[in-house]
Amino acid sequence: MTLPVKATVFVGISLDGFLARTNHELDFLPPGGGEEHGYAAFIETVDTIVIGRKTYEKSSPFPNGRMARSPWSSSAPGLWTRRGAPGAVVERLAGSPPEVVARLAALGSKHLYVDGGITIQRFLVAGLIQRLIITRVPVLIGSGIPLFGALPHDIALQHVATRQYSSGLVQSEYIVPA
Repeated sequence: MTLPVKATVFVGISLDGFLARTNHELDFLPPGGGEEHGYAAFIETVDTIVIGRKTYEKSSPFPNGRMARSPWSSSAPGLWTRRGAPGAVVERLAGSPPEVVARLAALGSKHLYVDGGITIQRFLVAGLIQRLIITRVPVLIGSGIPLFGALPHDIALQHVATRQYSSGLVQSEYIVPA
């Protein structure tokens, strides 16, 4: 099945697999994302970001820091898009991942950046993620919010590449075969 849009996860995690501490803090991640590890080039390929509310409130994965305070009061994912630049359009989205993707496809989105623990998990279980780029930070934090949660079935991945950086970051890229 060909999906109407491409959806990619680009995320940094602790070596023990956590996106954030249990209090949602990201203080174990390198300041400013650390050394350049492909994020700038990646973000240029994206026209729409779907991000969970808590991640939106805790981080600014957006170019030039163009983020305002979160307008969301629920856990529904949000949308940021460069369409209509120079400014960003931010709106609250509601619905299941397939409904969100259908709505974004109808609006002309071609490449989604999916971020936020629960949002990533829901899109992955729904079969809507085609690519995962996971950067492991060389630190163990012991507990926190895991990147992956319980799955109803195995999800096979195809390894594309693994890159290492002088700071100790290790980045692995996978595709989710259709």
